[in-house]
Amino acid sequence: MTNSKKAKRFQFWINVVLILITLSIILPFVLVFISSLTDENTLIRNGYSFFPEKFSFYAYSYIIRQGEKILRAYGITIFVTIVGTAANLAMSALLAYPLSIKKLPYRRAITFFVFFTMLFNGGLVPTYLMYVKYFHIKNTIWALIVPGFLLSANNVLMIRSYFNTSIPDALFEAAKIDGAGHMKIFTSITLPLGKPILVTMGLFSALGYWNDWTNGLYYLSGNEGQKLYSIQNLLNQMITDIQYLASGKVTGNIGAEVAKLPTTSIRMAIAFIAMLPLFIIYPFLQKYFAEGITLGAVKG
Repeated sequence: MTNSKKAKRFQFWINVVLILITLSIILPFVLVFISSLTDENTLIRNGYSFFPEKFSFYAYSYIIRQGEKILRAYGITIFVTIVGTAANLAMSALLAYPLSIKKLPYRRAITFFVFFTMLFNGGLVPTYLMYVKYFHIKNTIWALIVPGFLLSANNVLMIRSYFNTSIPDALFEAAKIDGAGHMKIFTSITLPLGKPILVTMGLFSALGYWNDWTNGLYYLSGNEGQKLYSIQNLLNQMITDIQYLASGKVTGNIGAEVAKLPTTSIRMAIAFIAMLPLFIIYPFLQKYFAEGITLGAVKG
């Protein structure tokens, strides 16, 4: 067998493996979407299927009837994701840049303190008391932005590593010879050349903010807090309400109507709605994601 035939055969099997991996990632999302359009009785009788016997749009009509709450929650989630991601990137990059400077005094000690926070933290109760008692973020929009995601040690170290390995020191030296200060170097050289890693870390941060529901659970309560629910908190509340209504504890005419509620398909519809915006955004960031996550060699 010639080398060209071996290469083609190897490429064929690589393609087969990649196709299988891609299908294993895509098909669960397709199943969630189809299940959200499946009649509840069909789901109970036949289970989940890519080709259901009967379709139903009741789950989405139920969600649409919650339209005002859904739109407000989406607006809050988008605002929190944009502001939180921008703040996270700004703080991470501003800390990562000096740590990438080899002549920075106490560089190793500062890096150790950043790394230490990845391994140990004060725990949930002290964190809650600090944010509520001293920062007064309870039932405010900052409760969804500040705790947990505002600054990530992992992002700082990843960005620092990229700055160290992918931006030649000669560029910094040339800029210093031309009279540029650190702020000029940071804004004119480091940020433009660091776009791949910044977009990648920004995507991770945005995913964290978009999927977060624990901050809303801890720091938002009562009618005032519910007005600030993100989409994840609202959908979690809707699922909890549906489970309670379908548990049989509600009696009378309301209980009879609730018993007909398609709880499973509604959960699938809620899950699909929460994932949809990320599907739309990710293809536009894929190039930077692939480039940034692979911390490459220095280019001349």
